[in-house]
Amino acid sequence: MTFEDFIMIAREKNASDIHLTADLPPVFRINGDLSQIEELNNIPITKRMIISLLNAQQEESFIAGNDVDFAFELSTGSRQRANVYRHMGKVACAIRLLNNTVPTIEELGLPSVIKDLAGKKSGLILVTGMTGSGKTTTLSVMIDYINSTRPCHIITLEDPVEYRYEPKLATIHQREIGRDTKSFQDALRSALREDPDVILVGEMRDYETMQLAVTAAETGHLVLATIHTRGAVRAVNRIVDAGPAELQQQTTVQLSQILECVISQSLLPLKDGSGRIAALEILVGTDAVRNIIRANKAFQLETAIQQGKSAGMCLMDDVILDYHRRGLITNEVALFYADDRVTMSNKLSIK
Repeated sequence: MTFEDFIMIAREKNASDIHLTADLPPVFRINGDLSQIEELNNIPITKRMIISLLNAQQEESFIAGNDVDFAFELSTGSRQRANVYRHMGKVACAIRLLNNTVPTIEELGLPSVIKDLAGKKSGLILVTGMTGSGKTTTLSVMIDYINSTRPCHIITLEDPVEYRYEPKLATIHQREIGRDTKSFQDALRSALREDPDVILVGEMRDYETMQLAVTAAETGHLVLATIHTRGAVRAVNRIVDAGPAELQQQTTVQLSQILECVISQSLLPLKDGSGRIAALEILVGTDAVRNIIRANKAFQLETAIQQGKSAGMCLMDDVILDYHRRGLITNEVALFYADDRVTMSNKLSIK
């Protein structure tokens, strides 16, 4: 069996991830859970099989002791994101199976406010959530919508490049960290001299990247970025708290002026086992929200979200409860993904 055959089996079973460890059976993540596939248990996963995914430069880096992030494409055109690393002296690999094409907003069942946000000409849009929550897909959907509706210049900064975009109305340049540029910081500084209208930052990992993204949004660009937190309110706090204490007030003022939206996302397993459904918490940068951020009273944002339904805002727990009432998810899933499990448990007990 070739490596390509192996990945095609994973795709046929609707797996989202593959975990490979030398001398152990492969493990697939299907609908959020890890499982072994019986017919593959006797296929030996070897060190050479995993190393064969690397090009010469990547293999050299790995031999030097580094973990290696990259994306690769099969002859079928399907793309995968991979990380090769060591485990107890053995070689291991995690592979994320990417969609061959970027889905549409309608295909993902995302709320209509996503189109309104993608139509913004400037400001900061954050997509947050834990690893594997679908952040990259949501951002890709927005980028592709802009590509289809606006003649503009889009620059994406990714580590690694996942979805490849075909230019439609927009001109698109995709820059991969480590191959096309050294770092997110270097790429963001350069981007401001490359006449962009829209900048996608694959991940804001540190204060310098956050500040450069904020500056880009302040200077009239639309910046879309991911950040690893759970919940829209925590994303605001994460940016404010990332810098030195003496600059936090300045950051709150900047953020209040440029924040267009925070989308917090989770993928919930469906009750019938057919897949997963995206649950989105949405904080929109209304005047009320901007005033709360400016006053450094982020603890009031949850109330603002509850009161902002007409602007497209919603709390994660309200979305989860709606899915449960519609029979889409189980009690266990609703409780596991809820932000306030005590309140969720009480609401689920009401017949």
